[in-house]
Amino acid sequence: MRSQEPACRDISFSTHKQAYHDMANHNSTTGTGGMDASILFEFTRPQDIGVGMFESLSDFAFNSNEYVGLADSIAMGAINAVIDCGGPVIPFRGGRIDATVAGPATVPEPQQDLASHIASFKAQGFNQTEMIMLVACGHSLGGVRKVDFPLIVTENVPTGIQTFASTVGFDNTLVHEYLNSTTENVLVVGANITTRSDLRIFSSDNNVTMQRLASSTTFNTVCADLIGRMIDTVPSSVTLTDVIEPFNYKVTKTFLFPQNGSLTFLASLRIISSRNAPTPTITMFWKERTGSFCPPKGCSVGTSDDTITDSSFLAQLKGVPFFDLFSFNASIDLKTSISHFWFEVNNNDGSTPFVVDNNGANYTIDQDVVLYDPLRSDTSNPFSVLVVGVRAPFFSFLLQKMLPPTDANISISQVKGPGSNPNLTAFTTLSGSDIPFTTSKTSVFALDPSLPPADGYTFYSSSISHIGQLISSNTIHATINGTAYSRWVPSLDIG
Repeated sequence: MRSQEPACRDISFSTHKQAYHDMANHNSTTGTGGMDASILFEFTRPQDIGVGMFESLSDFAFNSNEYVGLADSIAMGAINAVIDCGGPVIPFRGGRIDATVAGPATVPEPQQDLASHIASFKAQGFNQTEMIMLVACGHSLGGVRKVDFPLIVTENVPTGIQTFASTVGFDNTLVHEYLNSTTENVLVVGANITTRSDLRIFSSDNNVTMQRLASSTTFNTVCADLIGRMIDTVPSSVTLTDVIEPFNYKVTKTFLFPQNGSLTFLASLRIISSRNAPTPTITMFWKERTGSFCPPKGCSVGTSDDTITDSSFLAQLKGVPFFDLFSFNASIDLKTSISHFWFEVNNNDGSTPFVVDNNGANYTIDQDVVLYDPLRSDTSNPFSVLVVGVRAPFFSFLLQKMLPPTDANISISQVKGPGSNPNLTAFTTLSGSDIPFTTSKTSVFALDPSLPPADGYTFYSSSISHIGQLISSNTIHATINGTAYSRWVPSLDIG
């Protein structure tokens, strides 16, 4: 087991509970609802009360951007909650779509009768046996907060939480304590008979399913399957990706910008590594966009930096102990530019060098007309200035200078995480606390007279204030002389 800390009991349960509550408005007949982050709009409901879920959602608000939604973050949070507490690895698929309004109020509540619970789980896509299993899996962690449910937790408890089981990690202790009649689960033996929902659910088939879950192997297998189904329950209009696994080679942190008479191209290649293996030699190659400049094999450059880092706990469970990050800094001919790039890897172990080229498709540079310029930008303080270089369309021999485009409309769409900005939209929970969430803001660029044209580019800037906020991603949109361009800028280290 990885962790025996209270956080495993409390935070992980809250994260897992949040995922179920988000999914619980699914209707398998109509194909609506499911894992869609609608929980964000549902905290005013008594069925969704809980400071733990509130805090978990606030944490996830930093993870979403225009490419990864909050619903995917909630699903991944449920996976991490299980493995962080010693449970099984659950496959992850992406592609969930965030809801913009609340779903129906269909989360089961402990005071409801057994027939209501069976009907609720059936609507979600689970039969009675699966209902028993899913509740047992979910309640292997955490407990009931007295502050949230004073009519259920009637006695004072030191931590304020009456736990479901005596152990901290993800295991079937809850099952054994239930079968042995030693449980302190208030949803089984609590003073309030009306809210003994776990007792009604667990005993609904004369304990046949709970006896089956007494096997640790069966418990882990069943829970991995059902929690996986839970987080993959989405509206019928949504198609999830295949299971996402760590892959050997990933290109990150690519930047192309004008500098000192050429184009500077920065890129990194992340590979799965073993510290016992020799350090590979990696060469980056590229080809021109126009004209001829590179040798037939392509222009090339070696690595400028190599850093080995520990992988995540989930990656380690999947047999990926370390990541090796190789950085490249290439000087690209300004006239011929760059169209695509690839890598040659020599593992220095006697094996034949091989090519990493995005499965034959190469890594493409879609355009070089509108470029984010990290050197001319200033992101060192909360009042940042972002600079975009736009390739000048022609040179004026009369004025002896590059002329800017006759028509340039440039903006940047920023996805911002929560912060202290009072204008940031927030929702109010039943307890009166605010939940901030990511918002999108568009800022317009203007030609910057303080930055003279250089290297065939004119420069536009935009001042952006983001006090107390995280800029999680940015997309530059531009229309230059009637042609549309876009450039995504990775998360910025700002302020």
